[in-house]
Amino acid sequence: MINFFKCASFVSLFIFAALCAKRATAQTDEWDLKYTNGIAAVVEDRIITLEELRLEVAPLVPQIRRDSIGRADFDRKIEEVTREVLQNLVDRILIIRDFRRSKYQIPPTYIDNELDDYITKEFNGDRSEFVRFLKSQGKSMRQFREELTERIIVNFMRSQNSTSYSEISPQRIETFYQKHKFKFIEEKGVRLRVIVLAPIPNEGHDVLKQTANAIMNELAAGEGFAQLAKKYSDDPSADEGGLWPWYGRNELKKDLATAAFSLEKGSYSQPIELDGYIYILYVEDKREEGVKEIEKVRNEIEAAIAARLARESQQQWLEKLRKDAYIKYFLEEASPAK
Repeated sequence: MINFFKCASFVSLFIFAALCAKRATAQTDEWDLKYTNGIAAVVEDRIITLEELRLEVAPLVPQIRRDSIGRADFDRKIEEVTREVLQNLVDRILIIRDFRRSKYQIPPTYIDNELDDYITKEFNGDRSEFVRFLKSQGKSMRQFREELTERIIVNFMRSQNSTSYSEISPQRIETFYQKHKFKFIEEKGVRLRVIVLAPIPNEGHDVLKQTANAIMNELAAGEGFAQLAKKYSDDPSADEGGLWPWYGRNELKKDLATAAFSLEKGSYSQPIELDGYIYILYVEDKREEGVKEIEKVRNEIEAAIAARLARESQQQWLEKLRKDAYIKYFLEEASPAK
């Protein structure tokens, strides 16, 4: 059975203390004295303290504050995040308990490798710097190793209980596609090959124009646009024959968009002078506005369905763990410090 006592006033005070953690004020000290040893939840024989909860929520407060419109919105978001974080702490205990009951084991060598990887990534392999970091956090190597082990267990158990859907039926894909066609609308677009001539220091703009004219003569003589792009273009796409990705009208500079969308597929533009550069465009392909064909989005749909089914299976697993455990939440009533 799960009991949950709601208390917005406590949450506001709770987060206010987190925001003021760096201020050496009497009010903050009083809050710490009064609530640090309080209980946020009991899970079987484990206790989650308010201090544990505060430490988890505090790093999230600045972003929530930036995203909030006024104090009421801030308080609402803080309450939601606090309860979500508390639930995650509860679930972590339940997941680790399930791991132990299932008699799974993680080889010590695996933990050692994960620890080495962490030190390599975060501290460039400097173990002495890592030890100094632990001291600054008030943690021992043993505590950190235990926390790392728990993270590995949680990730392992979540993956084990997220059903794998290696094959999703064509019928399910078709149903999803028909129901969510609005997600697959694409605007009118163009695929270009582009030759970009960049200004050279100490050389006049006339040099660029002469190069552009030479390119236009070669195009008129039947030379391939892609080959000329490789030969002349100063754009990073030159090695790919000047090929750019698909663009909508609003994704291109106005002058380039006007020229590109006025051309037919397989045709090229006259030189376009823009911001000191000269552009020559070739239309590789064009598309009209509309819904993407199902074959173009099949992989996207499969991934979306698989992700949803995995979330559902994991949620069912977590709900069962919660149902089978003794959980009690404590958020005692309190009034913000005056």
